[in-house]
Amino acid sequence: MLGVELASLVERASTEISAASDLETLAEVERTFVGKKGELVALKKTLGGLEPEERKAAGQALNEAMGQVAGQVNERRSVLAASAEAAQLAGERLDLTEVMSDMQRGHAHLVTQARDRLEDVFVGMGFTVAEGPEVESAWYNFEALNIPEWHPARGSFDTIFVELGEPEQVMLRSHTSPVQIRTMETEKPPIYIVAPGRTFRTDTADATHLPAFNQIEGLVVDRGVGLGDLAGTIESFVGAFFGHEVKTRLRPSYFPFTEPSAEFDISTPDGGWLELGGCGVVHPNVLANCGIDPEEFQGFAFGFGIDRLAVMRYQLDDIRELVNNDVRFLRQF
Repeated sequence: MLGVELASLVERASTEISAASDLETLAEVERTFVGKKGELVALKKTLGGLEPEERKAAGQALNEAMGQVAGQVNERRSVLAASAEAAQLAGERLDLTEVMSDMQRGHAHLVTQARDRLEDVFVGMGFTVAEGPEVESAWYNFEALNIPEWHPARGSFDTIFVELGEPEQVMLRSHTSPVQIRTMETEKPPIYIVAPGRTFRTDTADATHLPAFNQIEGLVVDRGVGLGDLAGTIESFVGAFFGHEVKTRLRPSYFPFTEPSAEFDISTPDGGWLELGGCGVVHPNVLANCGIDPEEFQGFAFGFGIDRLAVMRYQLDDIRELVNNDVRFLRQF
């Protein structure tokens, strides 16, 4: 008698599970048959009136029936859940075709364009690109570069210091020369690198100055290199970047980290000259500070502002246009 009733309940449960069209209905069917007060659970109360052997067989059959119904519920729940998720996604779907068609494609910023082009030119000349941290210690920003304590560049009028306390003085780097020091400390010559990146000074923003600006420096350390190789490198770079009709010249100058030192200029269409940056032969003290024997190796270095280069290349009147983020201006380039 119990077997007949059990078979009837399983068959009815299977029919109602298959007919359930949503998760809420399925949950109700589950409660009806295998919940705490479900019909299959209620049959357990009838087992007490059976003989021990019959009770064992009936109990096993009841457990199998409950397991079969629970399995069918889980399978149906998976199907309904997947269907509900698909329906939700379809309901939330947005057609962005019209919106996207009206949007203008963006492009790299002027400074980024200039930096990428500079890197391409120097990589084509055999250099590799090196980078370093923007927050530096006094050793990398000044001392290893042969800049003495009394030098004006080490004062708060030029350098932005970071208050981190002892044991050493820390500042936002005022040039990318620390990258040169880090490279010479970790790599053996020959070294041919360019170091682009952001630098920081206490300058007040005006038509020709920014307190945070981009710079690129080059360094060569090898045997038998000198001022003639530096002049040839600058001439090759200027020709590749500006065009071979642009000429270069060097003027004597002074930097603590190079000796001899020079400023390099480029010619302008009106027959004049425009200062581009500084350069020189690496000072022997700088090489020695980095563990390189200045009797065996020599080097030269050069550097200039990427922002100013962009201003020159695109003939801008005010360098601040590069940081104002006026879309009307940026769309022109």
